[in-house]
Amino acid sequence: MAEVIRMPRMSDTMEEGNIVSWLKEEGEEVEAGETLAEVETDKATMELDSYFDGVLLHIAVKEGPVPINGVIAVIGDEGEDWEAAVKEAEADSDNSGSSEDATEESNDQEQDAATEEKVAATSASQDEDARVKASPLARSMAKEAGINISAIQGSGDSGRIVKRDVEAHIEKQQSAPQAAPAPAPSAPVAAPPAKEAPKEEAPAVTPFTFSGGGDNYEEKPVSQMRKVIARRLGESKFTAPHFYLTVEINMDKAIQIRTRLKEVAPTKISFNDLVVKAAAVALRQHPAVNSSWMGDSIRYNKDVNIGVAVAVEDGLLVPVVRYADMKTLSQINVEVREMAGLAKNRRLQPEQMQGNTFTISNLGMFGIEEFTAIINPPDSCILAVGSIIEKPIVKDGALAIGNMMKVTLSCDHRTVDGATGAQFLQTLKNILEDPIRLLV
Repeated sequence: MAEVIRMPRMSDTMEEGNIVSWLKEEGEEVEAGETLAEVETDKATMELDSYFDGVLLHIAVKEGPVPINGVIAVIGDEGEDWEAAVKEAEADSDNSGSSEDATEESNDQEQDAATEEKVAATSASQDEDARVKASPLARSMAKEAGINISAIQGSGDSGRIVKRDVEAHIEKQQSAPQAAPAPAPSAPVAAPPAKEAPKEEAPAVTPFTFSGGGDNYEEKPVSQMRKVIARRLGESKFTAPHFYLTVEINMDKAIQIRTRLKEVAPTKISFNDLVVKAAAVALRQHPAVNSSWMGDSIRYNKDVNIGVAVAVEDGLLVPVVRYADMKTLSQINVEVREMAGLAKNRRLQPEQMQGNTFTISNLGMFGIEEFTAIINPPDSCILAVGSIIEKPIVKDGALAIGNMMKVTLSCDHRTVDGATGAQFLQTLKNILEDPIRLLV
């Protein structure tokens, strides 16, 4: 029997995968362990490997989104009947979906007994949709597009509705002729003559007209990454009681030591590297900040693993620098640069984004002087770093120019109190204002 390849769950938060490209073609021989395709998850673009030996008989989805457990390909012996395997797999999925629909329908009828006519109409529509023969992917696409699947003509076996039918229906809707706008008047309507002619006539102003009708906007489907960011940060913001502490740090000596490090270090140390190292050293002195809320307990993490937020095209990824307090500035620099490059190319692996105990978000390179960040679970705190700005300061009783940087610590009040967060920031400030402390 041919083996049906389904979309696997490649991360703990993944709900569907987006097939980017196939590295094997139909008819090619495949060995177990070989990469079949590249799949974009909510966190990264990952390789989908084969678990079977044989011939790639059929590719069900060339590219695009596929729900977890959706059929994507069939592997078997050359000449084997792959269609029977696909039909059996889709039938299993349809039966499961019909059972879930029936349960939801029953619940809706009990809750909405006061509006029987509306419920009856809705139930009838759902029953009709459930009886329509369609692949799980086609149903998912129709639901996402807000289309009644029973209105689509199927072209598959026995009239089954498949992906291409939904795409054709959507394209037909989009290409349908729009109502022509009402023609503009050929000439403006003359106003009634004034009782007294003005001494000077005002210049004629042509009224603004716009031939396009309706709202002017563009909608794009939400990516898997953006869905997870919205869910996780929404949970964090509305579950963890946030409070914020801001301190301003004089970076004069940090600038001096960075200039010196450029001469001796094997790599170009950045200010962000200095902040990461300083935060790691400060966390070792303040273990309460390096903690996680576990519901019935508080976990005080023994390792210092710092997540560094990296902006990518469609969201935000947080690679983790493990044991940051034990690494040199050069090691931190190389690791952050390598993982940032992987993140921007969506090649960062899930294990490289796990295990964080504290997070740093730096927008200083964009000229942002000060901001607050949402805590990245399971951390108790996140440090928002602003830009270094020259400004007048009072130093030794006299006015001087200082290079000042503001940082804001977002704290989960369930684990970190105000005094605890303030003491951590004081230690961080002392380290960055006198970076020689990084060596002791």
